[in-house]
Amino acid sequence: MKIGIIGAGQIGGTLTRRLRPLGHEVHVANSRDPRTLASLVTETGAVAVEAKDAPRGVDLVIVTIPECNVATLPKGLFVGVPASVVVVDTGNYYPRQRDGRIVEIESGMPESRWVEQKLERRVIKAFNNIYARHLLERGRPRGSPGRIALPVAGDDAKAKAVVLQLVDELGFDAVDAGGLDDSWRQQPGTPVYTTDLDAEGVRKALSAARRQRTPDWTATPKSPGNFANPA
Repeated sequence: MKIGIIGAGQIGGTLTRRLRPLGHEVHVANSRDPRTLASLVTETGAVAVEAKDAPRGVDLVIVTIPECNVATLPKGLFVGVPASVVVVDTGNYYPRQRDGRIVEIESGMPESRWVEQKLERRVIKAFNNIYARHLLERGRPRGSPGRIALPVAGDDAKAKAVVLQLVDELGFDAVDAGGLDDSWRQQPGTPVYTTDLDAEGVRKALSAARRQRTPDWTATPKSPGNFANPA
């Protein structure tokens, strides 16, 4: 596939490194000049582009930037982009550590539903519950004992099938986690978050999730701080 990645941080950089050896063509963008991605381009053979161009001429787009920056993406980012192009959201809301208060999410809207509204494009939620290093290093062939599983949530069955297949290619069992309104079950603070469970473990963890955000993942009047000192 031709894949556009918006965000070259931990998850974006890792996916670039993982997808290129699998034969996918990757166009990657960050919030700065594409020339700042020279090292990643040299390492992987990816093509550096501006964020506004990442969705153009590709089959799938991965948006992997801080939640608070989603609203700052170029206006009309997906205008003219065919409906067949799959959009994946890997983001997490970290109110006390980075993002500050996002009122709709604090009021109960699933994180990816908020992202979908800001992008004005249907999204699939995936790759948000695993550490970047584990995504880089812990993929295993299908059928391997203890293979880590990743939940994938979304409303478009065809688009979700594409992402489920991609998760498998990357070396992880893919678990259909329901529609996007169910994606709160894989948000930070839930039993499936950063726990490297197998497929059965993921299904049990999704079922055991509770919707109310815990204090660690809820904004305060002083938010945000940083990851070392949440506020």
